[in-house]
Amino acid sequence: MKMVMKKIFFNINKLVFVVISFAGLISSCKKLIEIPANPPSSITQQEQFADSATTISAVAGVYTYDPGSGFAYSDGSMTYCADELSTIISSDVQQFYSYNLTPVNTEITNLWGSPYQSIYQVNAVLGGITNNKALSASFQKQITGEMEVVRALYYFNMVNLFGGVPLVTTTSYAATDRLPRSAATAIYAQVKADLADARKKLTATYPSSGHIRPNLYTAVALLAKVNLYQQNWQSAYNEADSVIRLGGYNLEPNLNNVFLDGSVEAIWQLPANGLYSVYTDAANFQPQYQGANPNFLVTPFLLSAFETGDQRLQDWIGSTSVNNQTLYYPNKYKNISPTATPLEDQMILRLGELYLVRAEAAAHLNNLTQALADVNTIRARAGLGAVNATSQTAALSAVMHERQVELCCEWGNRWYDLKRTGTAATVLGSEKTGFTANAELYPLPQTQIQLDNNLTQNPGY
Repeated sequence: MKMVMKKIFFNINKLVFVVISFAGLISSCKKLIEIPANPPSSITQQEQFADSATTISAVAGVYTYDPGSGFAYSDGSMTYCADELSTIISSDVQQFYSYNLTPVNTEITNLWGSPYQSIYQVNAVLGGITNNKALSASFQKQITGEMEVVRALYYFNMVNLFGGVPLVTTTSYAATDRLPRSAATAIYAQVKADLADARKKLTATYPSSGHIRPNLYTAVALLAKVNLYQQNWQSAYNEADSVIRLGGYNLEPNLNNVFLDGSVEAIWQLPANGLYSVYTDAANFQPQYQGANPNFLVTPFLLSAFETGDQRLQDWIGSTSVNNQTLYYPNKYKNISPTATPLEDQMILRLGELYLVRAEAAAHLNNLTQALADVNTIRARAGLGAVNATSQTAALSAVMHERQVELCCEWGNRWYDLKRTGTAATVLGSEKTGFTANAELYPLPQTQIQLDNNLTQNPGY
């Protein structure tokens, strides 16, 4: 952890955060907080958490896409390794598709380093508000719950990408300088502990306009996903069912509205913050101009998964003609420019996914009627007819098919699904060359292992 933490710790005595790129944040966080005119460029830790107004500015920074701080993930970089996309843009990205990743891959370094910088930021907020007499108990409770949800999201993705990772819950450089990897079970335990505590602290009402800052159902939705991955079928069912029935969300009838700002399907979405582009996935996936080659192409494996008449193929997969050849690319996010209309937000959790969480859990519980009802709800929105299944195996197959096409190119869901269901070797091994069991986990960055002799590399690297 030395490389990641040292850069941030260097400035901690002088300033806890220059967390907000104010110029970029003012427009994107209007719904979250009004930033005062002419904000200072740096403040001390005591000043940062002097009252609720200064504290909320640090919280706002957690939800921004400021490079090197703020929210670390965009789902594009977690989609490369399954069977959804191919690319020719760089050798580092190509390594994901062909399963010849190396510990010096720059994308791997970013997937490791950026979340830890953001986790540090979350931990700093938690440390700054805990037992802070300048802040009301209700305010501390709300912000604590929010930060626990954010931290849980980061560690959930870290453990699925790398396996066991160092577990950092403090800003103390001395305590985190040379941490070993915690077991994957310990990471999941921390994720569930954070979400369980957040569930107690958050209310059903979002704390600001939009769905930027987590509410009760954000925590429950993420917990449902976590329990699904751990095969805790009844818990996953109950939590997903709670969100679907009680959360007040609805499926967007028009697929083109799902990822827009204010989507009624959104459980958690963040506003655009870039000055020149919206998100990594939008900028990476969309052709830069008419007639340009897309940087990432949808594979024949994904294209063939869509049934005839599936509206998702038309609305969520784009196409362009280059040299008389039709090329396909992800098209869920259609705006490269953050000023383009209609305004799009980065979707983290949405109701469509929770229907499929409940469906999969129900199938494992042999509640085939509920599983098929949920699958067919998603299919109906896509313009498809109902499917029937008379066995648990057939019901699960129907669920996994819908997950593949409904959640394509979102947050690495396909990659995670293949691994957690034990089908990665069968599916990817038959589709592409180079896949081995070791490829299911990414390598740790070589720079981190050189700086921390307590870290061990994943097998095969």
